[in-house]
Amino acid sequence: MRVADFFCGGGGFSEGFRQAGFDIVFAVDKWEPAVTTYKGNKPYVNVIKDDVVRIANLPDYEFEALVPDCEIIVGSPPCQSFSHSNKSGNADKSLGIKLIEAYLKIIARKKFKKDPVLRYWVLENVPAVKDYIKDEYTAADFGMEGEFVLKTNSDASGKYNAKYFGAPTNRERFLCGEFPIPVATNNDDNLVTLQQVLDSLGDPLRTDNSLITDINYPDLKLESQNVTDQHYIYKLADFEYVTAKRLKQDKGYMGKMSFPENTSKPARTVMATMSCSSRESMILSCESGGYRLPTVREVASMMSFPIDYWFYGKSKATKHTLVGNAVPPKMSYAIALAIAKAEGLQIPLSYPRIKHDDSIDFYNLNGEVFPIKEERSRRAVAKFKYHIPYLIVDSYRVELTNYHSDFENKQFKWDSEIHYSQGKDKAKIYTPKIYTNDLPSQYLDDISNFIIENRAKIQGADEFQKAYCMTTKERNEISYLGPYELLGNIKNFIDEKIDAETKKQSLFIKDEPQVLPLVIVVGYFILSHIINK
Repeated sequence: MRVADFFCGGGGFSEGFRQAGFDIVFAVDKWEPAVTTYKGNKPYVNVIKDDVVRIANLPDYEFEALVPDCEIIVGSPPCQSFSHSNKSGNADKSLGIKLIEAYLKIIARKKFKKDPVLRYWVLENVPAVKDYIKDEYTAADFGMEGEFVLKTNSDASGKYNAKYFGAPTNRERFLCGEFPIPVATNNDDNLVTLQQVLDSLGDPLRTDNSLITDINYPDLKLESQNVTDQHYIYKLADFEYVTAKRLKQDKGYMGKMSFPENTSKPARTVMATMSCSSRESMILSCESGGYRLPTVREVASMMSFPIDYWFYGKSKATKHTLVGNAVPPKMSYAIALAIAKAEGLQIPLSYPRIKHDDSIDFYNLNGEVFPIKEERSRRAVAKFKYHIPYLIVDSYRVELTNYHSDFENKQFKWDSEIHYSQGKDKAKIYTPKIYTNDLPSQYLDDISNFIIENRAKIQGADEFQKAYCMTTKERNEISYLGPYELLGNIKNFIDEKIDAETKKQSLFIKDEPQVLPLVIVVGYFILSHIINK
């Protein structure tokens, strides 16, 4: 059976069908590295660089001349606008909807044409896209003539997680269309873990040439040095992993994430951008100490690409994007297998090796040396908003911010605030006046001494802003406190001076909210008296 792949990317969706023995005849994407990667791994396929929206709206003659009749069509329209990681799910969806409807129009044109051959079609995207795909589309919805209705919500439509099909990644996606329900191969008791991926590939700096057995395809073995994009290290600078750890484990009211990665489970969802110092950063421990990012090959194996699959990007970033945007081949294989069984087709008994297009230049990351990044100074008008670290009690936290500054005229103002909860309906900000007699008397001397000691390391609002904009090394050289250092000092003071039982107590104050956790009052009092001097 023939397969056409729209928004084909680097070929993950097609790869599962290739492994299942299907005849892939056509693919299209508008991103050059994706088209090149597809060609490099599937040189026998007619893959073109083109705009799917343009193709969907071609006149009938041109459309049929370009897009061959196929029994199966698959597609994965770009999902960035639907992802919850993009502006917390509030990104503009109009382009994403346009791309989805272009794909569905192509399905309709092939399904409802005279003498159609299309039997199965699948659309893959992030789970949130479900709310933007209608159950039915009429001919008029696509600007077409006729009385047909394209139904998208079949019995097989729904959410699927790649980890249950053997991929070592926790990647949930929404599938809809007309296809048999794919059968899971794994359950929560036998998932493939991140540690298994790392163990199978070994130390990225290994110099031996012994065989590597693919964790996803056990009958695929390659000599170590023939596994591309694996033998290098991208080590993180101290400031990068410190930032990433803070965002992962102390990001406001969000839950804690593992730092470094929890390797006893499948990998978290692989992202298209392999950032170093964000909440979504995927960070591993280095065998030599410190922390590093995964190699392109490691994340490709997490996504269940075979180790003989090549990514034809001209940079590390491009290769990561090719991997992170893909459909995991193990998931697409499960769909292909379900179709093959429904059609009574035989599938290959072993993994079919890839034959690359030798005419395409390939940039291999093996042996590349990536220098550790140097911390840069922040802009003079950089904004700051953060709380006393790891101190959220009964949904209260103490926050330090310069958001009320006159940034245009570089007149800086630092404020301490008490924040409560989050969300439009629950979130509140308090700036009460706390007096010395509001505090437990046994802590007054220590609090006073701490305030005096830390005040001496801050030379005023403008100087505090300058310290914030310096690098960590620059601050250390002049013994200035920056905002993060000050907040950290306050947290250490609270942990050292206030015992566990006292931390559970509450205090009454005159201003709203009148009752606050004791440690929140102490932290707010200290921060206010230091920065409001």
